[in-house]
Amino acid sequence: MRKLPLPPIAFAACSLIWGSTFLVIRFGNDSLPALWACSIRLAMASLILSGILLATRQKWPVGPQLRAAAWYGFWEFGIGMTLLYYGEKVVPSGVAAVFYAICPVVAIFVASALGMEKLNLRKLAGASLAFAGVGLVFYRELVQGGSTAGLVSIFLAALAAPVAALMLQRAPRQNAVGANAVGALVGLPVAVIASLLLGESWRLPTTRAEVWPIAYLTLSSSVGAFVIFAWLAGQWRVTSMAYTGVIVPIIALVLGSLARHESFAPASLAGSAIVLIGVSVALRSERELKAPAERSASEPLSSPGYPCPD
Repeated sequence: MRKLPLPPIAFAACSLIWGSTFLVIRFGNDSLPALWACSIRLAMASLILSGILLATRQKWPVGPQLRAAAWYGFWEFGIGMTLLYYGEKVVPSGVAAVFYAICPVVAIFVASALGMEKLNLRKLAGASLAFAGVGLVFYRELVQGGSTAGLVSIFLAALAAPVAALMLQRAPRQNAVGANAVGALVGLPVAVIASLLLGESWRLPTTRAEVWPIAYLTLSSSVGAFVIFAWLAGQWRVTSMAYTGVIVPIIALVLGSLARHESFAPASLAGSAIVLIGVSVALRSERELKAPAERSASEPLSSPGYPCPD
């Protein structure tokens, strides 16, 4: 009997889950205050991931690994996720996903600034094209009456995500479940404080409309997709997995259009296409620079293409 190609299936599963999270966050924001919902999700994710560590007798991060996991959590969940939830109160899920497509090219610049990798002409060209597309989408959405604060919030969240991934890459390799358990715990007080500052009302989710988005995002994305991605990191090159940055926005655009009838001006759609083409060019350049051999033992579980915040 022919075996199923598990790595491509895992890649497809991660892409589908993360492609849906932008839409589900929007649904959740319809029924619960955004940053309060984010806080509940982080608390649940930290508890579940900590339970996995205990059940499997895996060790918590210590020393440099703990510091890296804490910085990762601050940028990924404390800054990135809270900004994403806040921005998606007013920004369509498809637009948010397109902004997040720039994560891989942002990571290329940050990694270069930190001395972790070198830039080349194709990377620069691809990155420039991607940012030009983001600028076009940003401009057209503002012309159509979009929220400046919401769009800026999503853009800053997209900038924070690759910084978080690189915090892990600079540290000794560590258990992925432990890093996210610590990260969610570190991000939780940031989300709680932001919720307090915004004067959000706190209540436990009780209705179906309040419960299912948090449950879905916690179990399928924060736990499920992450575990699948961590396994996939041991099977594929990170440069191959980074293409989630191109596929996820396309899925999010389609789902947002079908489920919430989100529409785009023609120029915004053109800008989205430019973003994805630019990211593809930059990632293609990155892939060609890597040896075609299997992922080395020194290469971390996280990668610039990992769409962590969802």
